Amino acid sequence: MTYRNPVHGGPFADPFVLPVADGYVAYGTGRIVDGRAFEVLRSRDLVHWTPAGGALEPPAGLEATDFWAPEVAFHDGRWFMYYSGGVGDAGHLLRVAVADAPEGPFRDEGLVLTPDERFAIDPHPFRDADGQWYLFYAHDVLEGDRIGTTIAVDRMLDMTRLEGRPRTLLHASDDWQLFRRDREMYGRVADWHTLEGPFVVARDGRYFLLYSGGAWEEPGYGVSYAVADAPLGPYAEPVTGPAILQTRPDAVLGPGHNSVVAGPDGADWIVYHAWDLGRTARRMCIDRLVWGADGPERSGPSTGAQPAP
Repeated sequence: MTYRNPVHGGPFADPFVLPVADGYVAYGTGRIVDGRAFEVLRSRDLVHWTPAGGALEPPAGLEATDFWAPEVAFHDGRWFMYYSGGVGDAGHLLRVAVADAPEGPFRDEGLVLTPDERFAIDPHPFRDADGQWYLFYAHDVLEGDRIGTTIAVDRMLDMTRLEGRPRTLLHASDDWQLFRRDREMYGRVADWHTLEGPFVVARDGRYFLLYSGGAWEEPGYGVSYAVADAPLGPYAEPVTGPAILQTRPDAVLGPGHNSVVAGPDGADWIVYHAWDLGRTARRMCIDRLVWGADGPERSGPSTGAQPAP
């Protein structure tokens, strides 16, 4: 069997795919379905997806109109959704909601996980082999030569509490990570860089931190990685540029914000969104994640017929 990207025809940004007993559940940013934020899709094979409603009940009393980038973790018989809430692209902080089924409905716990951050988005819960949970996310950093949004991590005390000792793991290091020149932010004007959408894969005793860089609306947006010997780092970037996913000017623009999941074939598959050439929507795509001796290598985006998972 073969497939072609995109694997879902509708808008589905920031796709996160969770393996469950009878297949996969995907959550995406964008649409409100049945009065709930975050569209939910179901699949048995990562290729054919069917609608499964909306995930998040609107949090009561929260002055937020926009909800971004959900990821879900299963622990002790319940599902925990981590996401950000804000108004437009302002004021986003991380929150958590809980459900008794992977499709939801998820109900917000009434907690801000990152009360001391200026801005926090794109939470990624990661459980290490020893059982310790960590929350990776993107936050704004105003120190250094290349200021902007970059990747942080905090240890989780339990599924609804962080230790409160976040550490910045990466700083922008190259022009490909530029979001916008002369951007006015926090009372100053400067070139703003962006690293976001963290996702960690543990492999062969090392931790590979995949992230998206650049401006999400532009062709330069893509996916690269850093590597460490422990979840808290330190992380080093062995390559420069979007090493894993990069725009194909003839076919696909701005691939990024990925998750990684084991397919029915047992291989790692990278799930991401990408614009069509007309920039009508960001749609969900998949490609096999290619591993070399030193880490992940160029893995897409593909547009022609590919062997299915």
